[in-house]
Amino acid sequence: MQATSGMKTRTWLGTGMLALAGVLGSASAGAQTPAAAPHATGTVKATTATDLTVTATTGQDYTVTVPSAANILEVAPGSHDLKSATPAHLGDIAVGDKVIVTGTAGDAGTSLTAQRIIVMKSAAIAETHAAESAAWTQGGGGIVKSVNASAGTISVSSGLKILTVQTAPATVVRRYAEGSVRFEDAVASSIGAIQPGDQLRVRGTKSTDGSSITADEIVTGSFRNFSGTIASLDSAAGTLTLKDLTTKKMVTVAVTPNSDVRRIPPDAAARMAARLRGGAAGAGAAGAKNVGGAQPPAESGEHRAGRAGMDLSQMLSHLPTETLAGLKTGEAVMIVATASQPGKATAVTLLAGVESILAAQPAGEAMTLSPWSMGGAPEGGGGPQ
Repeated sequence: MQATSGMKTRTWLGTGMLALAGVLGSASAGAQTPAAAPHATGTVKATTATDLTVTATTGQDYTVTVPSAANILEVAPGSHDLKSATPAHLGDIAVGDKVIVTGTAGDAGTSLTAQRIIVMKSAAIAETHAAESAAWTQGGGGIVKSVNASAGTISVSSGLKILTVQTAPATVVRRYAEGSVRFEDAVASSIGAIQPGDQLRVRGTKSTDGSSITADEIVTGSFRNFSGTIASLDSAAGTLTLKDLTTKKMVTVAVTPNSDVRRIPPDAAARMAARLRGGAAGAGAAGAKNVGGAQPPAESGEHRAGRAGMDLSQMLSHLPTETLAGLKTGEAVMIVATASQPGKATAVTLLAGVESILAAQPAGEAMTLSPWSMGGAPEGGGGPQ
């Protein structure tokens, strides 16, 4: 598409998959549009025989007139350019699809006459998301124990097991941006940037015995775990303060719209506390007998805390949601957060209602949460949650 002299050109970029940003870059280069042309994201809200209503990520609706001469191309999720794009028609575009619309802007500033539309079907996005979520679920994750950058291997403590992650030059390595809890903000990184103590999630091909995995993609982050009673709440600032039980220091934690705030019901918390104490309720294997009637070895406090922590992380996505306004001074919380500077953090996950759980923790052994649901993908699109 050639933009004529003096023509105002504006582009709406569809979202839902990170790869669509790459398509935009390729499309803009091939379209000879002005380098400074503004971009916005858009999802199809309504369609007619001649136009579309596209909602940008800001919430603003745009009216797109689609003349018969407009070039419409469909791309698959995961595409980074237009090499595999296929011709499409206006009638193929449905509500919920993601689109890139390039054309001439109307005088109102919220209208556009399309010259080219690049569309990514919502159904295809959903299928790809489901496949990626399954891949993350079947992968693994945990706390990084050691990194051998020259060999491309990472040793990860995953519950009570050690998982060896083998990387290759083609492995995609991403890292959560400082201060962000959004997977879509994660930036390209390298194995050399991964440090012991980092949280890691991986998708790839596991070995037969499950002790190692050849990584297709890795996402890591430097997260902190805090637990204690809330000392103060500031709803206007969106923060709370607590004295961390481990460090004995006061910390201020920001709770944002992207923070996952949950509350565990009292009966579920009591069962988890019983497991931590090694009691019959929730003790699982500790209360069972091996074949022949022999009792299995008793779990150590560290193992009980580790197993309970995994169970709690698996449970998180099914627990009732909570809000900052629903929290109260003096109640106990467990938090996993990004920490950009000493004494300040941004909550990734906050769990309330944990008084009995904290009281039951083995002496000297802290139970921690994972920043990602252990039962699914890490957050945002097809990635970690």
